[in-house]
Amino acid sequence: MSTVYNLKREVEKPVRLTGGHRLCAGCGAGIVVSGVLRALDQEDRAVVVNATSCLEVSTFMYPYTAYMDSYIHSAFENSAATCSGVEAAYNALKRRGKVEGTIKFITFAGDGGTYDIGFQSLSGAMERGHDMVYVCYDNEAYMNTGIQRSSSTPRFARTTTTPIGSVGQGKKQNKKDLTEILVAHNIPYIAQTAPIGNFKDLHTKSFKAIYTEGPCFLNVLSPCPRGWDYPMAKLAEITKLAVDTCAWPLYEVEEGVWHLSYTPKKKLPVEDFLRPQGRFKHMFQKGNEWMIEEAQQYVDQKWERLLERTGA
Repeated sequence: MSTVYNLKREVEKPVRLTGGHRLCAGCGAGIVVSGVLRALDQEDRAVVVNATSCLEVSTFMYPYTAYMDSYIHSAFENSAATCSGVEAAYNALKRRGKVEGTIKFITFAGDGGTYDIGFQSLSGAMERGHDMVYVCYDNEAYMNTGIQRSSSTPRFARTTTTPIGSVGQGKKQNKKDLTEILVAHNIPYIAQTAPIGNFKDLHTKSFKAIYTEGPCFLNVLSPCPRGWDYPMAKLAEITKLAVDTCAWPLYEVEEGVWHLSYTPKKKLPVEDFLRPQGRFKHMFQKGNEWMIEEAQQYVDQKWERLLERTGA
């Protein structure tokens, strides 16, 4: 088990999510899942639990799945409960000598199945202390069912349930900070990350989460070309802008201690992240300058608070 990141070594590992899935071109979910699973040691097995989502319908069609590990499709609302039950069963069987080797338990769910519908089962599984990793791939809306707003959707974003027109100007509420809510559960490891650069941040945090005993949570930004309305080739650029504008800061909390993972050399204005996305197009119309100003104020406030907590 090597804790030193080596990109060449990691990409040469056998894939655990095959290329035969049906995720959209330019979607972040497949990259997120592949990156997390690549952090597993080759000799270790995994049970993957997947809530109903874009990821589920694109990687699973009974009796076929794109995963090389054991796979369970769970309902929208109970993926964490399902994973915790399988983990408990494994421990019981291992005590009786009926299973051998190391098996890790990993749940993947979107923001709809995490921030909203599945939050109750997630909170319960974390509180009970199951040795599992819950990964939210956050694309900031219910993309699978028609791009409806979730509590993860940022303020002012256009969705099919927060349209732009004479009545409304996108979502009225700020994005829920789920990562901070999970910190309040006092679990061993929580991290916020994104698939940027050479994927070191995603890999390192995935490895820590998988091999830290007890419940761990990863919140991973996962841009969506259809819901965010950007050209599919711009996935890496959009992700990097989210991080460099501090709209999606990278940090981790280990045993209650906050650590900042990345500080931009030059913190970019949030409009650099908003402008390439069609869901924020209305913010750049004449008379809507106040929206960009308030979005910047919100990001700045959250960033300053994070700097204080991490001592950066």
